[in-house]
Amino acid sequence: MESNKPPGANKEEIQKRIELLAEKYQASGQELIDYLDGLLHADYLTYWDYVHLDTLLSLQTPKTSIPDEPIFIMYHQITELYFKLSLHELEQIASAEHLEADALLEKVQRINRYFGALTHSFGVMEKGMDRKQFLDFRMSLIPASGFQSAQYRMIEIHATDFVRLLHKDQREKWANEEEEIPAMFEHIYWKEGAIVAKTKEKTLTLRQFEKKYSDELIRLAQRVQGRTLRSIYRKLAKGSAELDELKNALRTLDLQVNVNWPLQHYKTAVAYLAARPNDIRSTGGTNWQQYLPPRFQKRIFFPELWTEKEQGEWGKSWVEDTLNELRGQRQ
Repeated sequence: MESNKPPGANKEEIQKRIELLAEKYQASGQELIDYLDGLLHADYLTYWDYVHLDTLLSLQTPKTSIPDEPIFIMYHQITELYFKLSLHELEQIASAEHLEADALLEKVQRINRYFGALTHSFGVMEKGMDRKQFLDFRMSLIPASGFQSAQYRMIEIHATDFVRLLHKDQREKWANEEEEIPAMFEHIYWKEGAIVAKTKEKTLTLRQFEKKYSDELIRLAQRVQGRTLRSIYRKLAKGSAELDELKNALRTLDLQVNVNWPLQHYKTAVAYLAARPNDIRSTGGTNWQQYLPPRFQKRIFFPELWTEKEQGEWGKSWVEDTLNELRGQRQ
């Protein structure tokens, strides 16, 4: 393609860039000529070096020789990268001095795309492994569990007021105690998912997780207090009634994180772990039958965006859609 620039324009642009670079490096106490010498000797960048491809592909270290175990590892690694993408947006939201509704909407839509990709990709787990192989290699993973994903907990903390993450029976008690995050942390909903049903003791999975991440999660909750996604939305809502698109995006996020994602886990757990007469235990000892279904936890980031009926039937439509899908497959 021919350039429309007049003769000599390219040289002028190059000269302008050189002058700007000279100013930049002079301000750092270095000479541009030294950096140019380094550039002459540097190798060209390659795709595989830029994304550290060889390292990335070496990070799958199965505990057994069972063929389908690498699938399990890679999918969880992909999941954590999507969580990191979501946190990348949430950190920017929390640290921004001011966000207009349009800018906030764009970031929420990005997070929705990440979780949408995760939810729709869960067939890799649900239908992508041999059940017998899975039941064999999973015993080598004890007590590791997806329950121990700290990034997922960070997403929750960024999304809403901390009190919304407590066990539903504790929320009213702590409704006016937002300053007491360390005390509230003891009642956070997910701890109930890793308690031995008979003894009410914490599983090793939970004890490991608390030892590694409790302090970090508490610090995060304190840092983003008043800067969560819900807090910022509510401030915007006070100044404008024209936020329908943002409201819809936040409702979608609520469903993605608190309904679609856990219920996809539940559906997959049923496929692999449900047996008769008893359900097979999870590797982390979590009581997944009570922990995963949204109707038990009623985790809702933005309750003001849902009617009382919608909150009462939280997760019901997903279950009905899934049952209809299964019926259609059998016909």
